[in-house]
Amino acid sequence: MAGVVTKERTGDVRLGTVGKAVRVVVALAGIGLLINGSVRASDDAWPFGPMSQYAGSVADDASITYTRITAQTDAGTTVDVPLNIEGAGVARAEIEARTGEIVKDPSLLQAVADGWARKHPDKPKYVKLELIRDTTTLVKGRVVGDPTPEVLATWQVRK
Repeated sequence: MAGVVTKERTGDVRLGTVGKAVRVVVALAGIGLLINGSVRASDDAWPFGPMSQYAGSVADDASITYTRITAQTDAGTTVDVPLNIEGAGVARAEIEARTGEIVKDPSLLQAVADGWARKHPDKPKYVKLELIRDTTTLVKGRVVGDPTPEVLATWQVRK
């Protein structure tokens, strides 16, 4: 507003050159980290990267994939591994983010079996793990048929 004179309050301190420079450097570093994480398109850099599992919508005619792990136990049963911190000690998002690595090196699944055994010593142990990708097909926004499972990796658990 023209003609308005503002008066500084008693005790106010103006930000000096060094303070301004520090704020600019911090802002530029944050922007640089965000750009780096976005260019790499990796959730590994979170919070300086995209959380891609929350992004986007599904078209009416599309395929939806869901990654899971099944386990054969020493009790002779086959179960879905609970992919959360309370279950096997690893979250589904971690498995989904590392699917390519696990396919190349199925021994990475050993950590899932170890986590389960450590957290649930009184439950049946895992003896074999399979990383599975289920694909569900949508036509005009409706599910068509049953999900199609594809085994991506198999691991015999070391004791």
